[in-house]
Amino acid sequence: MKRTLVLALGCLVTISAHAATTSVYEKSAQMPLGEAVSRVESALKSHKFMVVSEIPISKKLAQHAGEWGANYNRNHLQGIQSIVFCNGGIANEVSNKDPELLAACPLHLTIIEKDGMATVLFVRPSVTAAGSAAEPVLSKLEHMVTAAIDAGLR
Repeated sequence: MKRTLVLALGCLVTISAHAATTSVYEKSAQMPLGEAVSRVESALKSHKFMVVSEIPISKKLAQHAGEWGANYNRNHLQGIQSIVFCNGGIANEVSNKDPELLAACPLHLTIIEKDGMATVLFVRPSVTAAGSAAEPVLSKLEHMVTAAIDAGLR
């Protein structure tokens, strides 16, 4: 009985720990999409990232509204935009540690707007890098990006 209880508690702790670890960093602020994009882009630049491109995803999707009918934008998002960015020095470090993880370069984040709330979504590179020689480098990179996101949405 005692052994079963210990096993059950161990499983519960494992499930709780897994639930707390998410592969997507998410941060929200009450502001329109355009302002959030501008502020996050500026913060990325001040955190030593080069912004390569902005992609107006919602505008691209809107071109298919007629084709998709009732299946178009069922979550009623007011906007979706991605920012593509990189840091050459960190890309070089990743290439030195584990060239396969250059698949994470360049990085991107997506900002959505719903009901006046902008939410930044960023896939954590440390999750992909778990167990790799590049994991410490990508963890550092992740910290830099999340710090920029936090600064941009203040």
